[in-house]
Amino acid sequence: MSDEKQLRHLALEDGIFETRITRKFARRKPYEKHVPGVVKAVIPGVVSEIATKVGSEVKRGETLIILEAMKMLNRIMAPFEGRVKAIHVAVGKKVVKGQVLIEIESDALLVKEIRRKPAKPLL
Repeated sequence: MSDEKQLRHLALEDGIFETRITRKFARRKPYEKHVPGVVKAVIPGVVSEIATKVGSEVKRGETLIILEAMKMLNRIMAPFEGRVKAIHVAVGKKVVKGQVLIEIESDALLVKEIRRKPAKPLL
């Protein structure tokens, strides 16, 4: 590959710069926006138990699924109070990290995005 093909334009606050993109950067996983109500697997494993049903009411901290990974049982808990809208896995099925396990809906949109406060200047 010639040097010209490796150069990319990168727009930042101070202007547009010409730079080379590394292979690692080019193959990075794209950003996924957080979707409230979607519970994903935090580690790969096998679904050991499903402790809820579609349509059932769940409270924050209640166990939804037990995921077996590296001979350990990991409880996947409800992030907030709501109703189970859909279950996307079955007992005994393998799941990968980031796979959607369960969807939960909240009646009064109790789910709030955590908004981070802007960083204070170091002066």
